[in-house]
Amino acid sequence: MIELRDLDVSTPFLAQLQAADDGQPVTLVNAFVAPEGKIGEVIDVWRQDSVIMKAQPGFISAQLYRGIGDSRILTNVAVWENLTCLRDAFMREEFQKTLTLYPDESIAHPIVVRKVAVPGVCVA
Repeated sequence: MIELRDLDVSTPFLAQLQAADDGQPVTLVNAFVAPEGKIGEVIDVWRQDSVIMKAQPGFISAQLYRGIGDSRILTNVAVWENLTCLRDAFMREEFQKTLTLYPDESIAHPIVVRKVAVPGVCVA
C-alpha cells in the first residue's frame, strides 16, 4: 500500500482537499518514490487509478513523468476543473481501493496547486 506524506506540513494534502472551492481549476502534483526494483509495478497501478480518475467529472488531463537515469521518482501532474471534482474523485471508494495495490514502501507526496501569474514570465 502507498503511504501519503505531506510536502507542506502546515497545509496537509487532505486539508487542501477540504478547502473551500472557488470554482477555479486546480492541479494535483504528486511525486511518487517507488520501492527499489518496483517502478514498473508503481506505473501499472498508477495506470489503473488514472483510468478511474479520467472517468470522473471535472477531469481535464494527466501526465506522468519519470526521473532521469536510475531515479525511482515518478511525478503525476493532473489538471481538474475545480477542487470539488478532484476531492470527489479522490474520495471515491473505487479509487481508494487502488491505493492498496501499490507495492509496500511506495511513497506519495501529493499537493494541490494553482497557476501563478509572474509578470514577464508566465500567466495564471
